[in-house]
Amino acid sequence: MPEKINKTTFSWALYDWANSAYATVIMAGFFPLFFKQYWSDTTDVSNSTFQLGLTNSIASTIIVILAPVLGAIADAGNLKKRLLLIFAMLGILMSAALYFVGQHEALLALTFFALSVVGFSGSIIFYDSLLTDVTEEINFNKVSSFGYALGYLGGGVLFAFDVYMTLNPESFGFKSSAEAVKFSFLTVSVWWFVFSIPLFLNVSEFTHRKIKNRDTQTRKVVFSGFKQLSKTFHKIKKLRMVLLFLLAYWLYIDGVDTIVRMAVDYGMSLGFNSTDLITALLITQFVGFPAAIGFGYLANVIGAKNGILIAIAVYFFTTLWATQITVVSEFYILAIIIGLVQGGVQALSRSFYAGIIPKNQSAEFFGFYNMLGKFAAVLGPIMMGLVSLTTQSPRLSILSVSILFIAGGILLYFVNENKAKDMLTDYVIEN
Repeated sequence: MPEKINKTTFSWALYDWANSAYATVIMAGFFPLFFKQYWSDTTDVSNSTFQLGLTNSIASTIIVILAPVLGAIADAGNLKKRLLLIFAMLGILMSAALYFVGQHEALLALTFFALSVVGFSGSIIFYDSLLTDVTEEINFNKVSSFGYALGYLGGGVLFAFDVYMTLNPESFGFKSSAEAVKFSFLTVSVWWFVFSIPLFLNVSEFTHRKIKNRDTQTRKVVFSGFKQLSKTFHKIKKLRMVLLFLLAYWLYIDGVDTIVRMAVDYGMSLGFNSTDLITALLITQFVGFPAAIGFGYLANVIGAKNGILIAIAVYFFTTLWATQITVVSEFYILAIIIGLVQGGVQALSRSFYAGIIPKNQSAEFFGFYNMLGKFAAVLGPIMMGLVSLTTQSPRLSILSVSILFIAGGILLYFVNENKAKDMLTDYVIEN
């Protein structure tokens, strides 16, 4: 927890608590499970894995295209909170829409899921960029880690409730577990909406220019945002250490996101039952809560970069071991290990990046940060899906992810934080 938690930082971090319900209950948990067993139950395992991977990739491609432009627009017109609200509402409404999808309506389910991913991922661009608005650089590691910790706890709490509801549907007035799972999609949308409110009430974004006529100015910044896209590439090229970090991040976060999105699918392909897989996800969530906070303190001792490198190494060896597991108890152990590092690698990546970019262009730069993260999510799931489809081996598909951790770790090793800060100082002076 940050040393000085206040209403602003807590309200900002609470959005992690809000949106992580979607990431846990829908994206990582019930959707891949329910898609295979309910919406696409007539399709063989390899094909459904490919369909799910392709849908994740399409949704991520949309964000890849939109992210840098939206970031530039948000910075030019002080529109971070407005755009966060728009994308959050898209995710909230599409999550609720899944409740109304009938059995065997696989295409409709995938469509709503893709749109919900766009909403979720788009909102994260502006949420991440607000980190520079709610606290000083000295607290970036702790505040960022606190946000992820709240996310793991919040996502875990709702997920635990929804799991209990699906295991005991009659106690909640449902005729079957399928009805309870569908209702869980509604619980996510309500949870996400309610706990997003404090951010919009209590967080103010950094205003680097006064806007006299917002409606007129908004139209201007939409145009200038698109025009600025090429300029942003030029800015990042000037900050060479930022560029190197982004390339490293692109690779290793690809592995992280792919494991998050495809872990349940992988477990099902190995023949583990759904109850065991859901239990493993819950373990990851509740281990991730204290571990994310711990990584924030660890980073203040050894540095954010070293903390990220440790997490990448753990992911690499865990992925290798995952190819050899045969019993569900090993899957539980993997869940514990991943829970120890997942929040840490995400939180420290965000805080490290926030410390080497210009504050008054944070949404623009975080647009690229999220663009690369989502572009990674384009490649990872489709790569796993294609390997599974062509080899009919889920173990080979998960093995392919290890390459991403090796490449990302090597590039990150050569990122020099001191040089990055010197370059940032020169950049600020010049601009």
